[in-house]
Amino acid sequence: MAPDWWDYTTLDPQIIQAAARLTPERILKLSRPGFRVVFYETLEDFYLAEALEYIQAWNRSTLDNPVGICGPIGPTEQLPLVARLVNDLNLSVRSAHFWGMDEWCLDGQAVPVSHPLSFERADRELCFARIRKELVMPDANLHFPKADTRAYRASWDGVRCAVMQGGQGDVKHWAFNDPPRRRGKYQHHPPTPAEYRRLATRVVDLHPLTIAQNARTSGGGNVALVPTQAISVGPVETWKADKVSIWHAGKHDNPFGQRLTTWMIAHRVVDTAVPMSLLADHPNVQFNFYRPGIGTCEVELH
Repeated sequence: MAPDWWDYTTLDPQIIQAAARLTPERILKLSRPGFRVVFYETLEDFYLAEALEYIQAWNRSTLDNPVGICGPIGPTEQLPLVARLVNDLNLSVRSAHFWGMDEWCLDGQAVPVSHPLSFERADRELCFARIRKELVMPDANLHFPKADTRAYRASWDGVRCAVMQGGQGDVKHWAFNDPPRRRGKYQHHPPTPAEYRRLATRVVDLHPLTIAQNARTSGGGNVALVPTQAISVGPVETWKADKVSIWHAGKHDNPFGQRLTTWMIAHRVVDTAVPMSLLADHPNVQFNFYRPGIGTCEVELH
């Protein structure tokens, strides 16, 4: 796909063929201990279920035992639902915490909230600014990654993360855990899973597929608007979460990509050219699918 990078096109062709053959019915049967596949038939049910993971996590939080959730931008449709549920249920979340998964990086710094693509801005405008002031957590309980990652990384040590949510990008990442470049000691083979698992929150270079995808989904196709670096939560923090919950609405990754990572995790096939496959080794992962968004891998010329 991109000669200077590792990605899923470097996999054994038999894996690619096996994934492409999966029907939705077979996808649903790929659940195993530690990995659960769930289908939703409507977008309303899909995004409500995603929003309820926030409520369920925050409802367990107390001042003595704070609980948080790590959440994505992509999808975002769940965020206004979270605010509405908190307000309508009159649920105080003042002891709860939230971690943003990632943020764009420009000139060595996280983009400001004034940037049109700012993830922190989206989280605040779509969710936290909509929660009534007497219910919302203090700003100190909102953790957004910065280029100096020390404070963000330290915040994971004192608070339990009940669930890390995520989407899946075209390059098969969660957050911006993209596959690496082919250079240095990774010229002829990608890093081992053990090496990749040691990565914590960090500034990352973005795979060309990731840049193109974000231009398509968030910038109207304007590739020049999308930074080429980001700050991403890492596997180290991911393995501190009790549960990893990935949401496939069919908008961010395509029918083949949704099948590929499900097949690899279900069969415990781990390859860092497909970073999402590392979740095969996490003890509690759930893939959530909007059933009509699964599509097919049949050839159709348009």
